[in-house]
Amino acid sequence: METTLRGVGVSHGVAIGEVRHMGTAVLEPPAKQIPTDEAPREQGRARQAVEAVAADLIARGNLAGGEAQHVLEAQAMMAQDPELMADVERRITVGSTAERAVYDAFAAYRALLANAGEYLAGRVADLDDVRNRIVARLLGVPMPGVPDSDEPYVLIARDLAPADTALLDPTLVLGFVTEEGGPTSHSAILARALGVPAVVALPGAGELAEGTVVAVDGSTGDIFVDPSEEKRAELTKAAEERKAALAASSGPGATSDGHKVPLLANVGGPADVPAAVEAGAEGVGLFRTEFLFLDDSAKAPSEAKQVEAYRKVLEAFPEGRVVVRVLDAGADKPLDFLTPADEPNPALGVRGLRTLLDHPQVLRTQLTALAKAAEGLPVYLEVMAPMVADRTDARAFADACREAGLRAKFGAMVEIPSAALRARSILQEVEFLSLGTNDLAQYTFAADRQVGAVSRLQDPWQPALLDLIAMSAEAAKAEGKSCGVCGEAASDPLLACVLTGLGVTSLSMGAASIPYVRATLAKHTLAQCERAAAAARATDTAEEARLAAQAVLSGE
Repeated sequence: METTLRGVGVSHGVAIGEVRHMGTAVLEPPAKQIPTDEAPREQGRARQAVEAVAADLIARGNLAGGEAQHVLEAQAMMAQDPELMADVERRITVGSTAERAVYDAFAAYRALLANAGEYLAGRVADLDDVRNRIVARLLGVPMPGVPDSDEPYVLIARDLAPADTALLDPTLVLGFVTEEGGPTSHSAILARALGVPAVVALPGAGELAEGTVVAVDGSTGDIFVDPSEEKRAELTKAAEERKAALAASSGPGATSDGHKVPLLANVGGPADVPAAVEAGAEGVGLFRTEFLFLDDSAKAPSEAKQVEAYRKVLEAFPEGRVVVRVLDAGADKPLDFLTPADEPNPALGVRGLRTLLDHPQVLRTQLTALAKAAEGLPVYLEVMAPMVADRTDARAFADACREAGLRAKFGAMVEIPSAALRARSILQEVEFLSLGTNDLAQYTFAADRQVGAVSRLQDPWQPALLDLIAMSAEAAKAEGKSCGVCGEAASDPLLACVLTGLGVTSLSMGAASIPYVRATLAKHTLAQCERAAAAARATDTAEEARLAAQAVLSGE
């Protein structure tokens, strides 16, 4: 009998197939004592296992490329953390085996993360995956992971580690469903990059029996268990219609009556550029520059290294717009040479622009590198600061840009509610705004973007979030300036229409979402988008907002 479950759709498309479950986690190794003279040998085993796991994560990242590569390189750094390794060796010195020492050291670090504020707590899943890989290697057992199957299937998991998600084979994994995670979790971001339909935050997903046939709609978040032939045909037809619309859609983003909405790409570095160009991105709306700094958390990359990387991205979009976010360090992206290690709540501490203003030379080097990278290129360079709280922040950033001789537009990200509330004041200092809806939702609702239990508050359809977006867009319009969205909200085609109706002037997203958004915008007039936006804001919940907008745009 057909039943319907509802999670959070995070990657478009429909998948119909049999359920296969992710392998279970590594068992806890036994707690047994070793003689003192065996400690050096066990310490050597531990170091070898850590280096092997780090090398494997880096190799997986190199194979996957793009966003996945940055995530996996960060995990490799986590495995090689010198403080963790020192704790492992200390535990071995007092009698633990290598595997037990790793297990206990990671458990202690896990507890610190879990209690260090929700933002860092969201990295616990990544830490657990690293621990499991090291322990599995030490025990000589295979790392539990993606099931071995010759037939295509729908993957079910409690959560998916980046190392598993990055190398999923789309010819075998038709789609995936997880119990945890949220719209902006690593799994969701990587699923969109792969083009695999995905639903996250589905309670009880693990209870679906192996071999059960399910239909996964990654656009709506619906899971149909034992779908009827009629339902399969309906979903298949809808998927084919969407595919045909994508194929027919090309060119710049615009509504059906010609209102232009530039569609830009979010990129993490040069490796993401080919997919953006292929998808028809009109430029880059968010160039995350952290990837350069994560290579070595002990020191900043040289100016020459930065110039080389930035120029590769700028050269890919001649006559296009490239919006660069300067380093956003802190919280879940700590850097040894920049961020304090003892903050009680890093997400609410020295992060983003605050970090850079505390280390002006790091900011100046980056701005100088951007200026040199853009020399002689016909690109429209725009540079923005993360985590701007008020006009004082905006002024400090604009002053730093001018002092570095940067010939570009200076902008501010709206990720803190105060920036949306005082957007017009901030725009006295900068030339554009860019809404980071992921963090804006996180700070508006006090809901960590990596915690599945609060995913409903991370839903970008929340009316309160739409109000803050509208407030920012209205302020920009009043000042004759632009206001884009570069958070994951822009990747939802229906929500893209609502954002357009709210007055947002450009949309930036992962490359895989651009064709879906382009095709959907082209079906509706600006007036329809404005009515859909008004209808969504008149509701009280995210689900009501989505349904209200859908009713307007479908002509109901």
